Amino acid sequence: MKKTNEPIDPNTPKSRLHRLGLYGLVSRWSEVATQPWIGQLLDIEEAERKRRSLDRRLRYARIGSFKAIDRFDWTWPSNVDRQAIEELFSLTFIEDCENAIFLGPNGVGKTMFMKNIAHHALVQGHTVRFTTASDMLADLAAQDSPSALARRMRHWATPMVLCIDEVGYLSYSSRYADLLFEIVTRRHEARRPILITTNKPFSEWNEVFPHATCTVTLVDRLTHRAEIIEIDAESYRLKESKERREAKAKARKAKASQPKRD
Repeated sequence: MKKTNEPIDPNTPKSRLHRLGLYGLVSRWSEVATQPWIGQLLDIEEAERKRRSLDRRLRYARIGSFKAIDRFDWTWPSNVDRQAIEELFSLTFIEDCENAIFLGPNGVGKTMFMKNIAHHALVQGHTVRFTTASDMLADLAAQDSPSALARRMRHWATPMVLCIDEVGYLSYSSRYADLLFEIVTRRHEARRPILITTNKPFSEWNEVFPHATCTVTLVDRLTHRAEIIEIDAESYRLKESKERREAKAKARKAKASQPKRD
């Protein structure tokens, strides 16, 4: 008999058992193949493993709480490329290894956009890690041996998507600049994208790393393959705070105008 080169269908029950590692059932396939419960068992096991996988990745990601993007008022910013942001939800930036950089003043939604995209990537099966620039760089700088530093470098270089929040809010030494450059370089070479929020245009990053010699190279490496999204608006947080105050004042006024009962 001639062997055929036809690919094995990964959706057959036996292939699914292999993929799940249920080798006891695989070894007795001739006995269980026609059982009516085999399909339900596979569905339950796959759903449960998918749920546990998502739970693990969510804990690892440390995204924290965030406002869903469908609650964002797109009419508020005076300048924002909505199409560019919505295209990021297609996750093609992961396949193409394109970084995304959200640039704008405080409180305009940069972190909210990044967290929504990160969460969507998680739901679609990718590994994600969220951190502030200060936390990540302090973690790396605290390592007291080359081997410990190498382990932490792998920790930050490994996730499919790395989210670095608040670059530019603090100034750092040249040591910190070198550590960030190493992370950017490793992820660039591994074709794993970075999402960044910053309140500083790149022309001012020499203020973030005032004594570093690698700043120009760092920016060049980071922006080599990147979508840069500038957001210009008054603080959205201040807008929401004002709306909450107005709503509370209106509710108090309405309550005060109600006739008192004897």
